[in-house]
Amino acid sequence: MKNSAIALLAAACLGLCGSALGQAANAPSPKTPAPKTQEAVGSAGEAAAPIGGRATEGINPVSYGAVTANPGSFQMQPVHQKVDVTDAMMLASDGSDDWILHGRTYDNQRFSPFTDVNKSNVRQLRPTAIIQTGITKTTEMTPIEVDGVLYLETGDNNVQAYDAITGKQLWAYSPKLGYSNLCCGQQARGVAVAYGKVFVAQLDGHVVALDARTGKPLWKTEHADALPQPAYFYSFTMAPIAFNGLVLVGNAGAEWPTRGFLEALDANTGKLVWRFNTTAAPDQPGGKTWSGDSWKYGGGSVWNTPAIDPANNLILFATGNPNPDLDGTSRKGDNAYTDSIVAIDSRTGKLKWWYQQVAHDIWDYDACAPVVLFDTIDENGKVVPAAAEAGKVGNLFIVNRLTGKLIRKSPPFVTVNENFMKPLSSTPLSILPGSKGGAMWSPPAWSPQTRYFYTMGINEVHDFVLNRPLPEVYKPGTPIAGQYSGGNMAVNLEKLAPNGTFTAINTDTGALAWQYKSDRPMYGGVLATAGGLVFAGEMNGDFNAFDAKTGEKLWHYSLGMGVCTPPITYKIKGVQYVAVGASGCHGGEVLMYNDGRPVFGDVFAIFALPEKG
Repeated sequence: MKNSAIALLAAACLGLCGSALGQAANAPSPKTPAPKTQEAVGSAGEAAAPIGGRATEGINPVSYGAVTANPGSFQMQPVHQKVDVTDAMMLASDGSDDWILHGRTYDNQRFSPFTDVNKSNVRQLRPTAIIQTGITKTTEMTPIEVDGVLYLETGDNNVQAYDAITGKQLWAYSPKLGYSNLCCGQQARGVAVAYGKVFVAQLDGHVVALDARTGKPLWKTEHADALPQPAYFYSFTMAPIAFNGLVLVGNAGAEWPTRGFLEALDANTGKLVWRFNTTAAPDQPGGKTWSGDSWKYGGGSVWNTPAIDPANNLILFATGNPNPDLDGTSRKGDNAYTDSIVAIDSRTGKLKWWYQQVAHDIWDYDACAPVVLFDTIDENGKVVPAAAEAGKVGNLFIVNRLTGKLIRKSPPFVTVNENFMKPLSSTPLSILPGSKGGAMWSPPAWSPQTRYFYTMGINEVHDFVLNRPLPEVYKPGTPIAGQYSGGNMAVNLEKLAPNGTFTAINTDTGALAWQYKSDRPMYGGVLATAGGLVFAGEMNGDFNAFDAKTGEKLWHYSLGMGVCTPPITYKIKGVQYVAVGASGCHGGEVLMYNDGRPVFGDVFAIFALPEKG
């Protein structure tokens, strides 16, 4: 293998295999390029003081495929639009022309009622503006659009505001990140915009509030107040969401000895209001599913943005794998509430119920995609409120939203081999789906027109092996080298060329309605519209529109590099726009390199019909 390919594989492993990406505070690093001088048009904002005044200083984590930006905030153009999003606006987001919430609405359906772009004219869709963010790194963010302003978050939590028609930049925020042990790359899945602020959950474990008009920091959480200790094990990759004066955030990185959580912060001050932990303590429901003190560091990340049911005072989200990841001998039992769909009270953060997809997980089968809310028909033919999540095991799980009882489970939408969920040992075992399939973090969509759930899927073989006794490498409460304690789960490119699926699932029956197959794994996310369309990107650089009912591909546009960012749609002055990012695909770096494609990029494209845009 060429030296460049070896270097690329090593870099990808940093993000996928869990080597620490953080650095010691204030330690210089020859691998991090010095910030280049950059002229800012407009005024540079000052860094916000952390709440409590005890900042965790440090330098940016080791990055690959990125340019280090100047820290601070920079305003290029004044923002005159009405960007003060209220609780009433968020509750009524279904009727808005904007995309003001992560999943467009609190139910995370990613369904738009717009019909201007439809099956009859989608072939005419063409780009009206191309933004280049200047951050050449994969981004997994869902953009937020408010009254003609686009809020984008790229890798390493660089936040930028643009005119949503012309692509003209309005302001930028480039943080100086402190120390954090990162398990799975320098990813950022978007911001929340509410109450005149932009909320950023950063990789270094801080949550920051920016002025939505200028990008200037207003407040920043302090680790000692907002994180469990030791704080360096905790990071954020999920997009926050605002609700009823609160900002909800959940931690990443349960490959480290953490106790996962979803917590609520006061949107005005950043102060902690309540925290729900994703591992059950002995005195809580499910507490007997952990042996000894293993619940104290049992993992359970909250990788993605929750859905909210305001009428029933529920917050619903999915949880990740328990810790240690591959060797479960130190955590005997089912390990509640990991690998689950969880519902908590939106007023108190107290548990309502949980449904566990994988008990005592030793295969890294997180539930890491967003939970989606809709109504469905139960086993008695009654219409009931439901919650659904497409998991890494390759099934769609649909449960009663009020009780957590399973209503139905779909057949697999990815390939399952004979070694699926077999016990692990010192002999390598090739398992499909591996730890990066079937459904990863990519946000799905649900259409009330078709009653189909649209999800991306991944077929990728991983070789699982336990190769070191757990006590040698895992000592709770101390830093550890490497995330997958006692073993490994490397991708096997020889047994199967990694590929992907895009599947429509009938939520009233659980049956697979149609499936599109891609030559490479599918990451990014889905947009469904009342125009009878679903949009999704591919690693080959194509941005596609499909017939929502039949799965026929009606249109595609090549953006030149991996389209692995969730698309959105919005209207300004009566014109419907569709927008998506193309910056490469984290998890597919080696595949794109081997295919001769760009590994990273910085493109964000805005589309409209010719007579409209």
